[in-house]
Amino acid sequence: MHVNAVRAVGLFTGVSALVLAGGWLCAGSKGLQYAVSVVVCAAVLVHLFGESLALRVMRARPVGEIERPELYRMVRELATAARQPMPRLYLSPIRSPNAFATGHSPRRAALCCTTGLLQTLGERELRGVIAHELAHIRARDTLTGSVAVILTGVLAALSAIGFLLPLGDSEDGDVPELLGGLLLAVLAPLAGLVLVCGVGRRREFRADEQAARTTGDPLALADALDRLEADARRYPLPRRRTLLPAAHLMTTNPYPYGTARLFSAHPPVRERIRRLHALRREWDLEG
Repeated sequence: MHVNAVRAVGLFTGVSALVLAGGWLCAGSKGLQYAVSVVVCAAVLVHLFGESLALRVMRARPVGEIERPELYRMVRELATAARQPMPRLYLSPIRSPNAFATGHSPRRAALCCTTGLLQTLGERELRGVIAHELAHIRARDTLTGSVAVILTGVLAALSAIGFLLPLGDSEDGDVPELLGGLLLAVLAPLAGLVLVCGVGRRREFRADEQAARTTGDPLALADALDRLEADARRYPLPRRRTLLPAAHLMTTNPYPYGTARLFSAHPPVRERIRRLHALRREWDLEG
């Protein structure tokens, strides 16, 4: 079994255990029943919509070679250079410049670009970003990401409805119900932090290096990351609850401000750029 398949199973199991423990602590057997229902629903959602949920929330639509011939050609060339299957291409009508990949395997993968990305980057920089996402597909990071999208959505929903669940069993129901809501409201962000740790930030460094080797131009991706971070401050991803689950899949953090930054699965862009420049210097010395 691929290491990312093991990681995806471990991620789902760990977050499920946290939700079950939280339900039991909130209201004993009744809370545990709610938690079991949540875990079962999450498992069904992972099976049915794990690959497509991120595309749905980003309102992405498939695009073909006739509509976007230059983009299609670029992805095909880079996929061939990386010796992996050509992913399905999608376009999201969002101004925030970014890209992401999803799918359980390289043969079933999809790569999505936002319209803002195509408007912001030139061909050289765009090749770096696409090669970065192809590297995620090749390493099967998209499998873990697909599971994480569902879990993040479920946890975000828990935090929203935590105050409404009638978890109290005592006659004075107000205090137990409020306690249950507070515990769930704390549980969801805590599990979200565990989720970020499960996805891991090292995958971004690995994908950056692989993208640089595929294109032969580390500075192209470094320049792209610099522009994406700057434009994300001008055009951040809309802060809608439905979009939060897809944030960790993006090439760069689409929420550069606020508390969402604390739960980012991305390492600092400055560190990624520094590593890419160091790789370029290393190649120059070897050459």
